[in-house]
Amino acid sequence: MSANYVIETHRLGKDYGNKTAVADLSITVKRGEVFGFLGPNGAGKTTSVKMLLGLVSPSRGEGRMLGRRLGEPSARRETGFLPEHFRFHGWLSGSEFLQLHGDLHGVTRRRLAPRIPELLELVGLEDAGDKKLRAYSKGMLQRIGLAQALLNEPDLIILDEPTSGLDPLGRRLVRDIIADLRSLGKTVFINSHLLSEIEVTCDRVAFIKQGSIVRTVDLRGAQEEVSTVIIRARPVNAEILAALAQWSSDARVDGDRILLTLNKHGDVAEINRFLVNAGVDVYGLHQERTSLEDLFIQIMGIGSLS
Repeated sequence: MSANYVIETHRLGKDYGNKTAVADLSITVKRGEVFGFLGPNGAGKTTSVKMLLGLVSPSRGEGRMLGRRLGEPSARRETGFLPEHFRFHGWLSGSEFLQLHGDLHGVTRRRLAPRIPELLELVGLEDAGDKKLRAYSKGMLQRIGLAQALLNEPDLIILDEPTSGLDPLGRRLVRDIIADLRSLGKTVFINSHLLSEIEVTCDRVAFIKQGSIVRTVDLRGAQEEVSTVIIRARPVNAEILAALAQWSSDARVDGDRILLTLNKHGDVAEINRFLVNAGVDVYGLHQERTSLEDLFIQIMGIGSLS
């Protein structure tokens, strides 16, 4: 497996009795990128994260994290993790909570002394370090959880719904922290339902559906992967629509409009020439970026949002 990847899995799967939670987790996460993990409820996202962290053993397949086999303690020592459903010790103050987790990580007291106030300031809780966690709001607990995930200065940070319960200012703070982590060469793996946050934060995203990775999209480098072409033309028959599949991962007709989701080989000028040569009258052609939400619906189906 390549040293350029922080996470690399091949046909990783997990069964619970007769039920398959994850059928085929095949992904690569590059060093220094922010990687999004998307899918509807029940698609296998949580089980996938647990396998990466070594919290559950896979039933089949192979994978490596930070150059080591999944579950090796040496890899976990270099990983920070914020779970979606956390239960923190309400009787501890924010500073005591970070002290406890620093001790569990094996961070020296000498390093923790400056590290804890640094992290409290980073997540906007510098005035709440002495306050008991039971008095924290949900958003404050989310932010102290993020600080906990960064305590050991990890190379890989796995965040499960990191902006859940945060107001717009809190979400902006988390986005800024993730951007800073990327600038430091850290790798961030994000599982989130907030597609707008993923779209502005991540470099690449993988879509998991019914336990299998169905598509990976580059949000930064390959604009054509997430763009839509709207063509006003007629006449369009089934043969023309089928021929457009060489450029489009999704081609459909809506009245006198052809809607194409371009794949990486999509070429607007070439599509236009094809239609004209096929005897189709083209009255208008417009290309626009497809939002991540629209792409999610196309890949998962409209019912997945319920």
